[in-house]
Amino acid sequence: MNQRSCLLAVVGTIAVMLVAPVAALGQSAQPARTLWGDPNLQGIWTSSTYTPLERPDYFSDREFLTEEEHAELNQLLTEDGVDPLRARTVLAADDDTRRRELTQQTQENIHYDNAIWLTEEQPRRLASRRTSLIVNPPNGRIPALTPEAEQREAERRNASRWLVYNITPQSFDSYETRTLQERCIVWRHEGPPMLPASYNDLLQIFQTEDYVVIFQEMSNNDPRIIPLDGRPNLPSTVRQWSGDSHGHWEGETLVVETGHFNDKIHFNGSTEALHVVERFARVDDVTMRYEFTVEDPTAWATSWTAEFPLMRREGPLYEYACHEGNYDIRHILEVARNLDSAAAKKDSK
Repeated sequence: MNQRSCLLAVVGTIAVMLVAPVAALGQSAQPARTLWGDPNLQGIWTSSTYTPLERPDYFSDREFLTEEEHAELNQLLTEDGVDPLRARTVLAADDDTRRRELTQQTQENIHYDNAIWLTEEQPRRLASRRTSLIVNPPNGRIPALTPEAEQREAERRNASRWLVYNITPQSFDSYETRTLQERCIVWRHEGPPMLPASYNDLLQIFQTEDYVVIFQEMSNNDPRIIPLDGRPNLPSTVRQWSGDSHGHWEGETLVVETGHFNDKIHFNGSTEALHVVERFARVDDVTMRYEFTVEDPTAWATSWTAEFPLMRREGPLYEYACHEGNYDIRHILEVARNLDSAAAKKDSK
């Protein structure tokens, strides 16, 4: 083989290596691979779905909607764009008329009054026929709290005077008692484990041979950097908001285990003993299956598992730029002081 032939052979080999991942994107049966051979998880994905974490009582032990129900509910929920926090109520209604009433935006619901939040380009919808993200236990609900956890949650509730979205007890007394997401420290959906966000629900995944990086659209510019090189865990004394994550491949699935959370994280009643196992697996060119299992013996009697699809989206991913210097903190505290003053005047009469 002459010099020119050798050169052409090298160029051809490089071209095949570069094109292989691109070509694979067009083959649903063989998802793309990286140049070093791992399944290619890279790209921009969305977790957008109306499917609730826990199964509404209306569906009892039904794991899946019928195809007709799925189509009808998707049409109903996407017509005007429904507040994701209210979608659970819509799904739980057992009367079609009542469901339609619940989808109507109210005058006081100014945050979601503009449907562009939820209907632009790719409308939010039920991403699957599942009636809950939770797939285990079979009832589709978070296991009951242990007695210890019930007491812990009761103490948190008793220390609070208000409810945020009727979900998280929080006091207006101090900036230290406001929600972590309101203080731009960490968002509940960021994880691990990850959950579908109410809006700004894109995430971007980067890969090298030694790391996988997950960057959330609605975050505090704090990407999760997950090593794949088998390094040891951090010392038990080192605790972090997002824990200490380590990944490895099991066939076509990326498995990420995380522990070492700090004591300020309380994921549905959990403590720093929370342990999370996440699984990422390409289903086809435009879909990835995301699954997580959580356990914390101080919170639940058994572990539980949830699953939902991540769907491919076009970029770019814009900066959310949350910052702790927001003016709402000042206004919230002013309201609290006014309430204290009004209560004091009432007591003095």
